[in-house]
Amino acid sequence: MRFRSFFRASQIKASSLLFRRLYSHSRPQGRRPSFGIAFDIDGVIIRGGDPIGGSPQALSRLYAEDGSLKIPYIFLTNGGGVPESKRACELSGLLGVQISPLQVVLGHSPFRNLLSRFENDLIVAVGKGEPAKVMLEYGFKKVLSIDDYASFLKDIDPLSQYKSWRINQIYEITKNVDELHSSLNVDSDAVKATFIVSDPVDWGRDIQVLCDILSCGGLPGKAKGHQPALYFASDDLQYQAAFPSERLGMGAFRIALESIFNRVNNRPLHYTSFGKPNPFVFKNAESVLMRVASTICGELDIVDDTKENQFRSIYMIGDNPIVDIDGAAEAGRPWFSILTRTGVFKGRDNHQDYPADLVVENVQEAVEFILKKEAL
Repeated sequence: MRFRSFFRASQIKASSLLFRRLYSHSRPQGRRPSFGIAFDIDGVIIRGGDPIGGSPQALSRLYAEDGSLKIPYIFLTNGGGVPESKRACELSGLLGVQISPLQVVLGHSPFRNLLSRFENDLIVAVGKGEPAKVMLEYGFKKVLSIDDYASFLKDIDPLSQYKSWRINQIYEITKNVDELHSSLNVDSDAVKATFIVSDPVDWGRDIQVLCDILSCGGLPGKAKGHQPALYFASDDLQYQAAFPSERLGMGAFRIALESIFNRVNNRPLHYTSFGKPNPFVFKNAESVLMRVASTICGELDIVDDTKENQFRSIYMIGDNPIVDIDGAAEAGRPWFSILTRTGVFKGRDNHQDYPADLVVENVQEAVEFILKKEAL
């Protein structure tokens, strides 16, 4: 299942107002740039938390000498686990440039479009980082992390006594969580939806708890019932982290959960997956890039998704042929795909099944190619 768009114009405008304040010293209003750039993060910009491929130098080429942004770009990643504002702050510090939340599109960013459906319902957020905080910042009122939810249900995880670690999430927004803890009755308050916000940490526990929620109408331990909604922020089978070979991603977790659920319930699991390579992600990226281009030129008009794209070229720089390159190819013009060898892809030649428009060593080489091609 796919959504055609997940940012409303009002939401984009709110981010663009902040973006404009951050770049109030940018160039005066003029012609919009004729191209934009979308960067994947893991395996392209960073690896294991450290910059790679000359990424700080590459990004600095997109700014003027006074620090103002001159080339519109965004980060388009299936990763997540923290709010877009926090990720923007982290990337700014790591890369040495000023990055706005508007420029960060995470795998779970589409979840905000489901607010009208589940705003006041009990939902469970799964994954590393701060999954509950992400959903609270999107406006959902009754959110529990799967760690907190499982703590209400004695013996739901039969292996908990053998686990030596302790998970402690620190929330900057605690009022809603505390109030929910005091009022929740797990025997009668059914979970209406579960959101896999980022890569789950405790696969065994999470699969068990999710199977209970999804099998029993949102009330674990009760009779079988209608399956609550289930959403995945992405469907990446693998991704590149600090370890030399690829690590299993959210897509692998989805396969494991689906296989087990279908076997123990003898009926299919229903779910919605977001993230690249879904075409709507790239369509939305075009809208966000146009907003970035508008703000750095001193404009504040609302992007009209019905109008023809105003970019001559949009460059997708990624390391995963199946996700980044295939997604750009499916999106079609004006997308131009550039594949780096710093992440999932390490081949000498182009990928056989999902060939990119260009293969380079790293992101710095990619940006140099773009600026030369665009005569900048």
